[in-house]
Amino acid sequence: MRCPKCGGQDDKVIDSRASKEGSVIRRRRECLTCAHRFTTYEEIEHEELFVVKRDGRRELFSKEKLVASLKRACQKRPVSEPGLADAAERIVDEITDKFDREVPTKEVGERVMRELRRLDGVAYVRFASIYREFQEVGEFVEEIHRLATLPPSDKRQMALLPDGIEEPPTPEKA
Repeated sequence: MRCPKCGGQDDKVIDSRASKEGSVIRRRRECLTCAHRFTTYEEIEHEELFVVKRDGRRELFSKEKLVASLKRACQKRPVSEPGLADAAERIVDEITDKFDREVPTKEVGERVMRELRRLDGVAYVRFASIYREFQEVGEFVEEIHRLATLPPSDKRQMALLPDGIEEPPTPEKA
């Protein structure tokens, strides 16, 4: 690893820790030439994943574009940067686990809407209005009514089951 201060290539690892739920390794390093300490991050490199757009075009999946969309929806809303980063990480993890080479834009959009609903209702409606291409005010109103009838998500607790998956029926007691 090249030292950011002197450009030397000899260093030693001082400390290594798992970060972001084990998906990243954080390493503290010390340059053997100038004794400058710096941090590097190591993460799994996924194969190229393409998003298949509504019109059939294929575009390289971009985590940066995903984060930018989340930030745009949450603009001027009380949503923390770490909250957005965690949401983006959950979306990326879910998509890369489920899809190998191509993911339909609908799958990405639905996951973004689910995460935004958990973070902030207004951000959810903002994103939904663009994603679902609302044309009339009535469509906004319908979506807001639908959002109001859904049970509130408890931000302190993780979901036991992903949205859209129903619990299996429990056996009746005899």
